[in-house]
Amino acid sequence: MAIVNLHNVTYKYPLTETPALQNVNLRVKEGEFVAIIGRNGAGKSTLCYTLAGFVPHFFKGELTGSVEVAGMDASKSHLHEWVLNVGLVFQNPFNQISGAKYTVFEEIAFGLENIGVPRDEMKVRVEEAMRLTGISDLADRSPYSLSGGQQQRVALTSILVMQPKVLVLDEPTSQLDPIGAREVFGVIRTMAEQGMTVVLAEHKVEWIARFADRVVALHEGKIILDGTPREVLTSDLLLDKGFGISRYTSAARKARELGLWRQEQLPVTLEEAAEGFALTPNASPKRRCESK
Repeated sequence: MAIVNLHNVTYKYPLTETPALQNVNLRVKEGEFVAIIGRNGAGKSTLCYTLAGFVPHFFKGELTGSVEVAGMDASKSHLHEWVLNVGLVFQNPFNQISGAKYTVFEEIAFGLENIGVPRDEMKVRVEEAMRLTGISDLADRSPYSLSGGQQQRVALTSILVMQPKVLVLDEPTSQLDPIGAREVFGVIRTMAEQGMTVVLAEHKVEWIARFADRVVALHEGKIILDGTPREVLTSDLLLDKGFGISRYTSAARKARELGLWRQEQLPVTLEEAAEGFALTPNASPKRRCESK
């Protein structure tokens, strides 16, 4: 059953002529982990804002088509209803910290306080969410004393604790080192496995290939590819449109040109690349001699 259903969605920000999204059709099933890729300016953030209800309820502008998420219709619902079912993690965690609380624990509990969750339940939910994201040791720290990566985990935890039906993330690992990025992707994957629907806009294709169920490629506000990580991330169309691709796919593609990659499929992860090269018989690359 689809929990996200966008049909012929086109959106223009106020005072602009070019649509940020153009005729977007997207269906996401409950519990699915969908990654959105695209170059800067492709419309990834706008798509995230649309799924989270910020378009059109906050940013205004001109929206056509239909947007239905978690049983709500954008044309009939209000933002305060939307945020109870859809959680949005911004790219810059500083924009998500309330500034109203002195400790990380209080910051994460802030949303639960606003919707009247009982104190005992609130404590349990905050502690569990912090454990999932690995920030229990930060509970008594000030949110403003943290590094960018730590703040990003606090922002993610403050959304997870709300237990939304749909989790939308706009490049949540932009402030994280590789170890932190892996841990956050692991948390997101766990949430999806527990039934939460996840839509993630991200540039780190190696992690997308490992954790996502499905990949959607955006270019100039339009969906140009939609399929499994392998189908999308090894497509020649990504190269034609200037997308970043996995280093493993890139290496195997070059090796295939030299006759050193004999597998039918290109790899999208390190493990697949290592296995493919291990299975390739030792052979000298084919060389063509051209007479001058």
